[in-house]
Amino acid sequence: MDARAIIAALRRGETVGADALTWFAKGLADQSVSDAQAGAFAMAVCLQGLGHEGRAALTVAMQESGRTLSWDVDGPVLDKHSTGGVGDCVSLVLAPALAACGAYVPMISGRGLGHTGGTLDKMESISGLSTSVDETQFKRIIDQAGCAIVSANADIAPADKRLYAIRDVTATVESLDLITASILSKKLAAGLNGLVLDVKVGSGAFMKSLDEARALATALVETSNSAGCPTTALITDMNTPLATSLGNALEVAEVMKVLHGKERGALYELTLALGAQLLFSGGVFDSEDAAREKLSNVIVSGAAAERFGKMIVAMGGPLGFVDNPERYLPEAPVIREITATQAGYVSAINGEALGLAVVDLGGGRQVESDLVDPAVGLSDVAALGAKIEKGQPLARVHAAREGQADRAASAVRQAVALSDTPPAKQILVHEVIS
Repeated sequence: MDARAIIAALRRGETVGADALTWFAKGLADQSVSDAQAGAFAMAVCLQGLGHEGRAALTVAMQESGRTLSWDVDGPVLDKHSTGGVGDCVSLVLAPALAACGAYVPMISGRGLGHTGGTLDKMESISGLSTSVDETQFKRIIDQAGCAIVSANADIAPADKRLYAIRDVTATVESLDLITASILSKKLAAGLNGLVLDVKVGSGAFMKSLDEARALATALVETSNSAGCPTTALITDMNTPLATSLGNALEVAEVMKVLHGKERGALYELTLALGAQLLFSGGVFDSEDAAREKLSNVIVSGAAAERFGKMIVAMGGPLGFVDNPERYLPEAPVIREITATQAGYVSAINGEALGLAVVDLGGGRQVESDLVDPAVGLSDVAALGAKIEKGQPLARVHAAREGQADRAASAVRQAVALSDTPPAKQILVHEVIS
């Protein structure tokens, strides 16, 4: 077969068979397909689509480009994945909470894509911690902590690892087919007994409309279930940042507030919603209510924080992190309040604009080779519906340099709309698709 012929067929909107997609995925994995060809492939898929059968075939092909893990444990192997949002650090709360409930969570995660933050980048803001582990280390961490949040090693869906990085810098992140294949190739390779998907919709998500989010959620659920992994998707709101902080170390600090029982906002509530669905559908509890109560108890009691601490240590992080996280998280040299130039209710927040402001600060990547500054970002972002007086803070910017802080302040003022009347109450979970 020939990469150029496959790309040309996709560009023309023709059906490309499973054999051709398997060949291309193998070429991604063994480098026989060039970066230019991979980028052209991604763009062709983004523009023309693959259809249901092609999407499923690409998913399986990318999964089978490496090895599939197996687990010898005394509980269900469960996982969660988000399609990407702003201030979305649920994974760091949910993984240890599920582990404290008796599940095992081998979470293979990714780095930031576009305006959204990456779970691995957040984890690596913790001093000394490494998310790059081999299979033996991965299983050791799971044995010790019950959960692990790691990058896909060279043996796990290597075709996806290559294409994932290329999508980020070729404006092909939003493709329904590529998102489905990327997410599920890694998840299916992790040897799961159950999966819950957090499909974001709104200004801070890749899917801006409910119809787009529903189409993606349906594609993910159908593809995963057909591959033998029981899967449910929640369509959740991303018209406002999930946490009040955006940026890697800042989001980890917010996670610790939840795990210490000091924060009961949207981050906590969505953790319970996703976790309860997963534990119920995975057969761990007889009802969602019972699962939700147990999840709340392990967070409030500190059991989830204890699991988080064990995971951090097993991954090379500091022993005292849970008790004193500020000591092990970097701090930006420039910290400044961004104040409102008028009074009003926060009526809308452009989440994508805020995410891009964090990228501009250095908290994300504009090209694949960019290094991420874990200390920068935004904190104390005003909540949707909050009443703000002139001169009061809309957010606090954490920057490496004064000029970056100036640009971020301007971006925040443009992204946060103030009006005379409050907005309608936010709905956190729009739909459940199973």
